Amino acid sequence: MARPEIDWDDEYSAPKRRFLPSRGVARIGGYSLIVLVVLVLLYYVVGAFIMHSIDDDPNFQAINEPEGGSHAVAATAALIDREIDTHFWTANDPFFYPSALLDNTPNYQQGIIYALSRFTIEMADQIGRTRGSSEVDADLDKAAGLLKYPGNVWIFDLSTSFLPTPASETQYRAASRALKAYNDRLAAGQAIFERRSDNLIATLDRIASDLGSASATLDQHLAKPRPLLVDTKVDDIFYGVKGRLYGYSILLRELGRDFDGVIKDRQLGPAWEQMMQSLNQAAILDPVVVMNGAPDGAYFPSHLAVQGFYLLRARTQLREITNILLK
Repeated sequence: MARPEIDWDDEYSAPKRRFLPSRGVARIGGYSLIVLVVLVLLYYVVGAFIMHSIDDDPNFQAINEPEGGSHAVAATAALIDREIDTHFWTANDPFFYPSALLDNTPNYQQGIIYALSRFTIEMADQIGRTRGSSEVDADLDKAAGLLKYPGNVWIFDLSTSFLPTPASETQYRAASRALKAYNDRLAAGQAIFERRSDNLIATLDRIASDLGSASATLDQHLAKPRPLLVDTKVDDIFYGVKGRLYGYSILLRELGRDFDGVIKDRQLGPAWEQMMQSLNQAAILDPVVVMNGAPDGAYFPSHLAVQGFYLLRARTQLREITNILLK
């Protein structure tokens, strides 16, 4: 019970009793605060663990492809749907989502979208039109523009406006719908997909150039002084490049099906298979902890150097294929 305290107003008045809070009430309040803190920590830690997803399945394929459509375009739309709706897009999550703690998954997802964006630009500029002077396909042009949208935009972007703005996943879903619309028209004979060797060369050159840019990113970080204990940037770079590599590995596998006639005519089967093996090896690298040791270190690995080796090997093999196609 609370201990009564007598309060005398003056010498003629009757005493007044006032009850002070008991120690038990204060103790319950302290326990409640501890429970609240634990629940918040569990919400973020367990929630982030559940939402963390690095899906690098090399056998991923689109389902319900329209007969007569493009395998690569179908795979592009399917990858967008998988990362947006199946795995939940995390790159633009606000602070009250547990996925706001994640960094590897957002970088990986944005790397995939970057690769898909580059391919869609090539579809609009080259493969999806007869010649450079012909009209650009409206659906491909729309998809290419939408996939350029930044991946970290939530429904509010206070850096540009106080009003609601289209979220990243909204734009990417629209791009997926545009790609599916193009593929349906292609299957119906109402759209263009030019399976010429020069279009394949241009697409492979674009991918090889982007892989060269990714290798430069790896090299720049390797050249910097390494922190003694923790490098908070190395995993961001690793998973961003990994996402690009994975996206390109799926696209090139499906492009091989789309351009099967060209590959057979030029006897590119073995070279194409070797290139795909190198690309897949780079895409499925998934260390438990990404380390930034010295490339010649004896105790700690350099995962960026390993990733860069397979990346450059795949890029070299891409260049070999384009050289054969040019002859």
